Amino acid sequence: MPDPVGILLAAGRSRRFGSDKLLHPLPGGMPMALASANALRAVLPRTVAVVRKDNQALAALFNARGIETAVAEHADYGMGASLAAGVAATANASGWLVALADMPFIRPTTVADVASAIRRGADLAAPTYEGRRGHPVAFSADYRDALLKLQGDDGAKFLIQKYSDDMVLVECGDPGVLVDIDE
Repeated sequence: MPDPVGILLAAGRSRRFGSDKLLHPLPGGMPMALASANALRAVLPRTVAVVRKDNQALAALFNARGIETAVAEHADYGMGASLAAGVAATANASGWLVALADMPFIRPTTVADVASAIRRGADLAAPTYEGRRGHPVAFSADYRDALLKLQGDDGAKFLIQKYSDDMVLVECGDPGVLVDIDE
């Protein structure tokens, strides 16, 4: 089976952070969103960053690094609408591995392990660290229609809960799967 497409959700407003956290430099100077995208792209040649239509600076950062972007026209409707925009932009994919742009510490090896579960036939896959499910979460093409209908702040959470029996959990030694930067 071909590689799933990496989708980086980068269309949030960063209200709690106080500024555009996705452009905030990490130690070493790399913007947070770019670090997150690089972990996906290191494993998945086709990685698409979903951005707000009014965030030209972030889109330019991705484009300058050769990372494809998709605009979430309805990003204000929540993470679900952003995910639906990413899936719509890559509708012919064999599956999607969805990461959040404010989780820059996920290791490429973790991305590879989760993508491998989808390639081997899993419908849903996610990493676990010390018994806790983390990100990124992968979906097979069987979820295309459901993902295209998403909206709201919960993203695909209800799909993951509804089809939890289909979830393949991939144990990893990567604490980055649980670390998001909100403040």
